[in-house]
Amino acid sequence: MTPTPKSTLPPLEGDATMPVGIMSDGSISLYVHIPFCQSKCSYCDFNSYAGLESLIEPYVGALLAEMGLWREPTQHMRVATVFLGGGTPSLLPLAEVERVMTALRQRFRLAADAEVSFEANPGTVDRPYLQGLRSLGVNRLSLGVQSFHDDELATLGRIHTAAQARDTYHTARRAGFDNVNLDLIYGLPRQTMTAWQYTVREAVALRPDHLSLYALTVEEGTPLADAVARGRLPPPDADLAADMYLWAEDALAAAGYQHYEISNWALPDRECRHNLAYWLNEPYLGLGAGAHSCFGGFRFANVKDPRRYVALVEESAKAGGRPAEGLAPFLAGLGHVAFAEQVTPARAMAETVVLGLRLVEGLPLEEFRRRFGQELMSVYGAQVEELEALGLLERGNGCLRLTARGRLLGNEAFQRFLPD
Repeated sequence: MTPTPKSTLPPLEGDATMPVGIMSDGSISLYVHIPFCQSKCSYCDFNSYAGLESLIEPYVGALLAEMGLWREPTQHMRVATVFLGGGTPSLLPLAEVERVMTALRQRFRLAADAEVSFEANPGTVDRPYLQGLRSLGVNRLSLGVQSFHDDELATLGRIHTAAQARDTYHTARRAGFDNVNLDLIYGLPRQTMTAWQYTVREAVALRPDHLSLYALTVEEGTPLADAVARGRLPPPDADLAADMYLWAEDALAAAGYQHYEISNWALPDRECRHNLAYWLNEPYLGLGAGAHSCFGGFRFANVKDPRRYVALVEESAKAGGRPAEGLAPFLAGLGHVAFAEQVTPARAMAETVVLGLRLVEGLPLEEFRRRFGQELMSVYGAQVEELEALGLLERGNGCLRLTARGRLLGNEAFQRFLPD
């Protein structure tokens, strides 16, 4: 008999008798993490690694094995969205993408209209590759453009140029992608308002279906943080970044983009359905090294190191867990799961509010009542009234939402709702 992988998890509470597959009828979203990169960007603290290309094939094998472990627990759930992120998923050869997509369809109930998103970096894909993705069922492409200035791209450690970003976008259209997102970053060291306006206008001129605009965060331990600490680069200007955000709001509205989440804009009916599942606090399952999940009343995460992930998933698969015994003991028996905790009702309520407030339309008060059996104001009345007095929150049309000022100071509002 193969020994069960030794778990490092603390004892988990929860119903140990209810079969996992019965616990979770409905829809679920899948996130598949691909941790490989050609080079590490200076600002990036994601779980990604350069120089591990030799691990790609065994890593994909581990992904397939992990999918097999979750086949029974999710058997009654319809997979509404899939997101392959990273890292740089477009570093996978098409044959490996095909293995992943085939396994997803074999091991999960993938909806016929599922949104399947795939992240790619400009300069890493050509038309045959993109056509191959479309033929495999990928129907949404997200390009990490970040800037249309070569000097800014160099500061960020990006490996592509502005010209390559434009070329990749046009190639994606020719390959048949009718749903394309562009990621942009603002608030860069030494970035001027004029430079940011140029980047946004260049992006709008391409007419992508979706735009994600992120303020640069200087993350501890990154080369960018070191450069700022040593004085080689100035720290981001928070006031200027706020002005850039406000300008982009107006410019994108004038161009016909709907602002539907703090950092996201879309043409009509082109919102990212996968990310909406996060913001609506719906269940999702993360596959791959460092991937996080929130499912069946538990939050859990895999080991981050790709080599350890490959080895430990193999052990988990050999041990053959027993999902019918319940999700808590099942998780405890998975050696590749590094962290797990039960989501308490108080935590679930708080997270539903915080995530829902990221949406520009806000959190429907009736949805909160339906989900938790309580009026939101009976639980968070004091917090809401305080934030309304500060001009950060407002109520209207049956929703609680951030004000325009609140979107700039979201964390000031969010922290009021989180339990101690």
